[in-house]
Amino acid sequence: MTDTTTPRVLVLSGEPPAGLAPLAGLAELRTVTEERLAAELPGADALLVWDFSTDALPAVWPRAGGPRWVHTASAGVDRLMFPALVDSDTVVTNARGVFEQPIAEYVAGQVLALAKDFAGTYARQRERVWEHRVTERVAGTRAVVVGGGPIGRATARTLAALGLRVSLVGRTARTDDPEVGRVHAFAELDALLPDADWVVAAAPLTEQTRDMFDARAFALMKRGARFLNVGRGPLVVEEDLLYALRQGRLGGAALDVFREEPLDRDSPLWDAPGLLVSPHMSADTTTWLDDLAEVFVDNFTRWRAGRPLRNVVDKKLGYVPVTPVEGAPR
Repeated sequence: MTDTTTPRVLVLSGEPPAGLAPLAGLAELRTVTEERLAAELPGADALLVWDFSTDALPAVWPRAGGPRWVHTASAGVDRLMFPALVDSDTVVTNARGVFEQPIAEYVAGQVLALAKDFAGTYARQRERVWEHRVTERVAGTRAVVVGGGPIGRATARTLAALGLRVSLVGRTARTDDPEVGRVHAFAELDALLPDADWVVAAAPLTEQTRDMFDARAFALMKRGARFLNVGRGPLVVEEDLLYALRQGRLGGAALDVFREEPLDRDSPLWDAPGLLVSPHMSADTTTWLDDLAEVFVDNFTRWRAGRPLRNVVDKKLGYVPVTPVEGAPR
């Protein structure tokens, strides 16, 4: 966008985000709830999906006109990949850069928690039981991280710093990746699972990754391996994971994302043996809302000046490619 008019920016949120104050006077900001989307979208120049858990957009996306740019305050964009938006000329961007290291730290924390049996220690403390136990070393164990994007890469780096031997799996194989050397293709996952002590799902949700961790995948893992999901809930067939835990096929698991959120109080996952449940919070730190706003403000400045945007989603792939297009900023 390079014209001199004041752009009209819709913010899908229950209340105005405080971090957008730098845009005062530069944009006509209008905060709307889902109920007002259908009426407001046709006249908007841009849309900030601050409430990124919404499913309202496919039903209200205008047949003509509408925002030229949509930004979501999330890493995952699967809720935006509906046909009308994918087939439009609207540019979609996400909040890549905010979540990677916090999620990697969460994964490292859960790996340590499972290996060192922190849950067992806490339980014995509550019961005032002094019971000496031995735990596991993580250095030298093997991890397979599924998802070759920034979150998977940050996770691979962090686990490697703990001494784990890490294999990274992405959409396509590469043998000369400048950061990790070799990236395995999804088609190679079956061959990697039997040797993995830790399997981390950090992939975006696409047709290729949906339900990729099912009974067959869990059966390929070595007995006692641990599984962690920080990607998207539908990557996992939860009934199959539950069965693998109950049968002792897996030695434990940690889930931060689920097929239905919030997790129902009656879900059997709450009581699954060896499962650590967290409420989709692995990326959320004390500064995350300010960080999300900062990414949007920076991208708005670029968009207003007609400069390349950060984090442009390839709508056919359903995520931001790791390798930026020529001339675009990293």
